[in-house]
Amino acid sequence: MIKLVVTDIDGTIYTPEIGIRTSIKDCLKNLIKNNIKVVIATGRTYGSAKTVADKIGIKCPLVCYQGALINSYEGDIWDAKYLNEDIAREIINDCRKRNIHLNVYVNDTLYVENDDDYIKFYIGDKGIDYFKVNSFDELDFKQLNKLLAINFEPNFIDDFIKEYQNRYPQIYVVKSHPFFCEIAAKEATKGNAIKFLAKKYGITLKEVMAIGDQNNDIEMIKTAGIGIAMGNGTNEIKSEADYITDTVENDGFIKAVNKFIWKKEEECSE
Repeated sequence: MIKLVVTDIDGTIYTPEIGIRTSIKDCLKNLIKNNIKVVIATGRTYGSAKTVADKIGIKCPLVCYQGALINSYEGDIWDAKYLNEDIAREIINDCRKRNIHLNVYVNDTLYVENDDDYIKFYIGDKGIDYFKVNSFDELDFKQLNKLLAINFEPNFIDDFIKEYQNRYPQIYVVKSHPFFCEIAAKEATKGNAIKFLAKKYGITLKEVMAIGDQNNDIEMIKTAGIGIAMGNGTNEIKSEADYITDTVENDGFIKAVNKFIWKKEEECSE
C-alpha cells in the first residue's frame, strides 16, 4: 500500500505551455483527502516550490534544490545539505574563464553576476526573484544551496556534466534539463530526501511512489518502492523506472496514480 507520493514539478505535473491542469490538482488533493501523503521534490527554490503548492491548493512538504533543502510547507527547515565553499569558488572561477552562465543559490536566494538571456530563460514564469551582484566573491557561502550552470549549445551540458563528475567525485553533478547542470553537495539528492521523509513519517521505502522525468529524478525513482518515469522523460530515467507512464501533456501523473494506488485506469478516483 502506497502511503507517500513524491512528485517532481517541471515535465511531470507542469509545463510552461499548459501549466498545471485542474485534473492534476484534483488528483493531488484527492491523495491527501485519502490520507496519502504528498511531497513536491524539485530543483527549484523553496519560494518557487511553495508557489506551485499554492497554485495546486495543497499544503505539503517541499524538497528543494534536488534534496539540498527539505522544508515544511510553512518554511521550517527539516534538513539541509550545503555545498563546500572551496569547491564552489573553484567552479565559479572555472565557469567565469569559460563564459559559462552560473546561478548561485545562497540561503534560498538566487544570485547572478550577469543579467542576461540565460537567467531570463531560467526564470520564465516561475515567479522567482533574483539579485545581480558585481561578483560572487562578495557572497558569504556558509549556506550555499547549489550552483546551476546554463548553456544553450547542443550537447554542451552532457559534456560538461561528464567532465565535472570526473573532476569532482565528492559532489553531486546532474542534468535537470537539456540546458541545465545542477551542482550540489554529494548527499543532496531526491533519493536521500525520500529516505529522510520515510524515516520521519515512520514508513518503509516500499510504501513510497515517486515520479519524475529528468536525470535528477533517477535517484528518487530508484529509491522509492515504485519508481515511475514520465513518457516524456529521458532515456536514462526510463531505463531505471519500474514503470513508464504517459507524457505530461496526456496526464501521465494521473495514469500512474490510477494504476498503482486506485488500481484502475479511469479518471482519478473521488
